[in-house]
Amino acid sequence: MKLCSIQFGILSTLCFFFFACQTSKENRVKKNGIVNTINKPNILWLVTEDMGAYIPPFGDNTVKTPNLTRLAKEGVIYPNLYSTSGVCAPSRAAIATGMYPSSIGANHMRTTSNTEATGLPKYEAVPPAQVKMISELMRVNGYYCTNNYKTDYQFKAPVTAWDESSKYAHWRNRDKNQPFFAVFNFTETHESGLFEPYGFRQVETRHYHAGDRTYEWKKNGLPDSKNRIPESENPVHIPKDTKFDVPPYLVDNDITQRDMWKLYNNIAEMDKQVGAILKQLEDDGLLENTIIFFYGDHGGPLPREKRLIYDSGLNTPMIVRFPNKAKAGTKDDKLVSFVDFAPTLLSLINQQPKTYMQGQAFLGNYKKEDRKYIHAAADRFDAERDVIRAVRDPQFKYIRNYMPQKGYYLPITYREKIPAMQELLRLRDAGNLNDIQMQWFRGEKPKEELFDCKNDPYELNNLANNPEYKDKLIELRKEMDTWLLNIKDDPTLPEDKLVEKLWKHQKTKPKTKAPKVAFVSNKAVITCETEGASIGYKTDAKSKRWSVYTKPIHVNENDVLLVKSHRIGYLSSITVKVKNQK
Repeated sequence: MKLCSIQFGILSTLCFFFFACQTSKENRVKKNGIVNTINKPNILWLVTEDMGAYIPPFGDNTVKTPNLTRLAKEGVIYPNLYSTSGVCAPSRAAIATGMYPSSIGANHMRTTSNTEATGLPKYEAVPPAQVKMISELMRVNGYYCTNNYKTDYQFKAPVTAWDESSKYAHWRNRDKNQPFFAVFNFTETHESGLFEPYGFRQVETRHYHAGDRTYEWKKNGLPDSKNRIPESENPVHIPKDTKFDVPPYLVDNDITQRDMWKLYNNIAEMDKQVGAILKQLEDDGLLENTIIFFYGDHGGPLPREKRLIYDSGLNTPMIVRFPNKAKAGTKDDKLVSFVDFAPTLLSLINQQPKTYMQGQAFLGNYKKEDRKYIHAAADRFDAERDVIRAVRDPQFKYIRNYMPQKGYYLPITYREKIPAMQELLRLRDAGNLNDIQMQWFRGEKPKEELFDCKNDPYELNNLANNPEYKDKLIELRKEMDTWLLNIKDDPTLPEDKLVEKLWKHQKTKPKTKAPKVAFVSNKAVITCETEGASIGYKTDAKSKRWSVYTKPIHVNENDVLLVKSHRIGYLSSITVKVKNQK
């Protein structure tokens, strides 16, 4: 379907006016226990990185998080949110599209890096032609959409994806009374926050000045991830001599204790930054017509957490605060997957989720029945390859290892910068790890694993060969087969063959064809021969903002129109400049 369809544009306009003209009585209809007081609520996403359930609302009182604790008291906590992968880029692809990363070529971490080790060209995920980023769909529905500032979707975002995506992006830059969808990313909790030398990122101080385009943080000529406040000047939110509980798969010594201190100190700083954004929302008088989501991009940052398909790598906390504190202080135990986010956003603004989306709405007018299962996948991480798939119900997880000859532990250079990881390796080599700690370093894996995640939360006791759990094993095995078939995921497909498939057996990355523009009575009709290409346009060459083309647009005589087309996963087209002249 081409965005230039006039019929689509007319239909979108009619839908807009239909929803805008609903009576106040209709606007107050209760949906899923939540009073819908506005047709188009603002949506605010507060997204932190590498986040397990390390905060008080989810039972861990090690460090105080007053802002998240308040958010939870005024909202709903969701303890069973799971990412589709234990690492950020594939998970963000799922969030952005509503599709499983392993179904669109987005599951290898990353598609554009480690090319020397893999021998592959840089490539991007290529979803079906009709797939759009959820932010673009929100824009088409009248929303001002901003991202501040991490992208990392396994594909380059089209220019139509956001009104603004930058370190200064903010809802305050929108048109008056325009509903917004704003995303703020917090990176203090990232795995790299455990590296030495320790210190918060300078760039993250921007959150305390969000919306102020004149604010500049100390640059020091370094990339954001390495440009850090010296530890001697760094805030201390929790005493360094605190005795921390250490997961049994790590070694409890001074080195690990220091990493645990960093983890919780980072969380406390992130909480302060979240509080700064929430205060701005409240100061702007927008708190009670905004639905606020807080969540992490996958599980925790520690060794045997991030990248793994255990709950420690997939499970991340989520809090949702609704206008007027609807359902305040409650807990919802339903299973939620990252692929559910895109359909849920559409459902919350009274739009039917797209049929291509593989997730399901868990809130709003198009809410589906609660999930029975969540699914996840792990493939290459940096230079190290593995192939694992998982399915989990409320209690049990089934894992299928497609490379059982390969050990559990992958020697990922980036992870080995964590002191606790270095300590694990040192003690492993010295023969001083216990049986639980050594599990991760086994030289091979069984083809199938089954864990009782309620009674064995660290997933240490494989029940796959226990006859008492035969029925559960068969059930989850069948569910995995069904899921793989439904999403067209072939785990046995080598990555080079995947690239061939994505590129339709061409030797180079496909390119979006240039858009064509025709003027009819001062209206520009824009088309693109590349199926599914998004089309962006603007008349101000200095502006960084591109509008989404959905129908013929008015262009004044002698004005210059700039047009660009881009299908996700393809190279974007050139920018076409056309002057409206007789």
